[in-house]
Amino acid sequence: MSSLLKSTTATPARLPAGAQLAASNPAAANAAAASFAGLTAKLDYLSPTDLEQVRLAYRFADEAHLGQLRNSGEPYITHPIAVAAQCAEWKLDAQALMAALLHDALEDCGVTKIELIERFGSPVAELVDGLTKLDKLQFNTREESQAESFRKMLLAMARDVRVILIKLADRTHNMRTLSDVPREKWARISSETLEIYAPIAYRLGLNQTYRELQDLAFRHLRPWRYATLAKAIAKSRGRRRDLIQKVQKEVETAFAATGMQVRIAGREKTLFSIYRKMDQKHLSFAQISDMYGFRVIVPTLGDCYTALGTLHQLYKPVPGKFKDHIAIPKLNGYQSLHTTLVGPSGVNVEFQLRTEAMHIVAESGVAAHWLYKAKEPDSPTTARLGAQWLQSLLDIQNETRDAAEFWDHVKVDLFPEAVYVFTPKSKIMALPRGATVVDFAYAIHSDIGDRTMAARINGEQVPLRTELKSGDVVEVVTAPVSTPNPAWLSFVRTGRARSKIRHHLKTMAQAESEALGEKLLLQALRAEGIEKFPTDDDAAARSGLWDKLLRFTGNRSRAELLTDVGLGKRIASIVAKRMVALLAETGEKPDALLLTRERFTAHESTMQGEVTIDGSENASVQFAPCCRPIPGDSILGYLGRGEGLVVHAEDCAVARKLRNKDSERFISVDWSDEPVRTFETGIVVTVTNGQGVLARVASALAASEADITHIDMGQEAAQETTDLHFVIGVRDRTHLDAALRNLRRTPSVLSAERSKNTP
Repeated sequence: MSSLLKSTTATPARLPAGAQLAASNPAAANAAAASFAGLTAKLDYLSPTDLEQVRLAYRFADEAHLGQLRNSGEPYITHPIAVAAQCAEWKLDAQALMAALLHDALEDCGVTKIELIERFGSPVAELVDGLTKLDKLQFNTREESQAESFRKMLLAMARDVRVILIKLADRTHNMRTLSDVPREKWARISSETLEIYAPIAYRLGLNQTYRELQDLAFRHLRPWRYATLAKAIAKSRGRRRDLIQKVQKEVETAFAATGMQVRIAGREKTLFSIYRKMDQKHLSFAQISDMYGFRVIVPTLGDCYTALGTLHQLYKPVPGKFKDHIAIPKLNGYQSLHTTLVGPSGVNVEFQLRTEAMHIVAESGVAAHWLYKAKEPDSPTTARLGAQWLQSLLDIQNETRDAAEFWDHVKVDLFPEAVYVFTPKSKIMALPRGATVVDFAYAIHSDIGDRTMAARINGEQVPLRTELKSGDVVEVVTAPVSTPNPAWLSFVRTGRARSKIRHHLKTMAQAESEALGEKLLLQALRAEGIEKFPTDDDAAARSGLWDKLLRFTGNRSRAELLTDVGLGKRIASIVAKRMVALLAETGEKPDALLLTRERFTAHESTMQGEVTIDGSENASVQFAPCCRPIPGDSILGYLGRGEGLVVHAEDCAVARKLRNKDSERFISVDWSDEPVRTFETGIVVTVTNGQGVLARVASALAASEADITHIDMGQEAAQETTDLHFVIGVRDRTHLDAALRNLRRTPSVLSAERSKNTP
């Protein structure tokens, strides 16, 4: 590549693709030259120094792509120039323009990142690298490669939004020239554009790019439907031309009478949005009423509302068709007043009212930041646009290492619709449609999400799975002991909440299983006469002991081995025996006194090292649903294969069967003196059928301070008596007995017993 890095101080930019290409294809070479001239004309906002840097990047890219042609037969350099021209429309800085010109150099021309750093500096090289696909790595499937490439791009975008702006400019030009690409590729590229790039453009507020990408994708994905719709719209436009002109004239006259300086422009629905509306709502073309509209640009924010009054006096508004996106902006920062009016001949006409600043944001989204800098250098107006979502990408990445899972989380957040809710302090928050209280909690802060216990909407207690509606005031109740529930994954809507919950569950389950494994292995070692784990204090005696043990078990680390013991994937006694054998090689013998004591007390339930259960174990310990043991019951522990410790009642029929065939997996467990929570158990209540019976039973349980977590009334037809099956939360056997006594005294209750499986 050293030949490409020749001195560039001489001569202005030469003809792209060089003299060889000019000789063979002068027309294409001239077109490329004209394109660059056009680009130069758009760079008048840059300083002379920056302009020279862009020129150097152009020369370098031109050399790198020498001899390469596009599918259309044009020199390849015309593509980077077109991408840079789009970035210049957004008034991006010199670094972004240089990256736009060089964006394919790493991928297609064998240029290295180090060369780019030496030539153009680290920021430009990082931008180009963020745009480069991961073609050099080996992936099992195309989908895997694509997911990893998207992840790389999105994370680069979260660090520097210019990456995605260049990428969108790149994709837009590729879509504009898609007709030159072989037809078999149209469907894949167009689908990818519709599913990924158009939503990203919307999410970042690049509405103009969003609409263009949708239409271009539609044109190549459904060419026949596109052509048919285009003809229908052309005909309709001809028929309604007079009507539209009449509306525009009347509106201009009305504003002239008020003395307000306004700019009025016609607005037409895109072909894709018309097609989507027809498809989703099963409408014919004739039934699409809001095809045409007007955009009114006014001087100040207050004028928006004044202009709205003027329009409502001119034409009658359609009820329910007014939206104030100024007071409550959309997720992507979009602000406008929307109103639909009944125009002449009863035709509905939509009006959008906004200021010039709002218009720039509406069309250019995050790119408006640079547009503002060009027009108003001191304006901070849009520096924050898209920042929240971009930050959430980094948060999701921190919890998700798998590229496909990361992409699944991100796709959830790429949607146009939103609900707007308030915190108790009246701060407004935008969330996707269908978001729940838990999504709201995680949107505030991940710690609040993790500790969510209950919630109130508009002052009323609601379940955590409650979907939010616009205007709701949401209050989250937290508790230090509360942790994420796996059931939350079935109803949360945002990628951020989903990734945070999964990460917490994985981490907690692993940590708890490791702690349990350590406890079990220590217990097994004591039974072999070893007081404690070998430590690294005596290096000579302990040399390589853990390594030898890990080679025996096949685990990668000590933590992984202890986790496997805790999950029941490895039997603690077998691991302990192997460790004792390895210790014997170093000269350490079992403690005879400890061995005797352990064996002497082995038949007693109070053996030292026994696992105690207090209810704080969460994922590492499960309570068997067949017998639902509670404090006060005699219990034993079964180390399931990969499911951790399962606690059964001693008289449980299922446990008895398991003991007959898998006795080595049973360990001694006992209840802690002070359990930290309630435990679920089953009861069956036989009642006389009658009005209000269920309410009386529920009231009796509530009076006993027992929580009802589940109720089953069976499927049989109504009879004189019926059995009600409850799962209730109680502290211990004493609490359960008190609840059952209370039930038996209740009118209409014939009997109340604990329900347990029988042999």
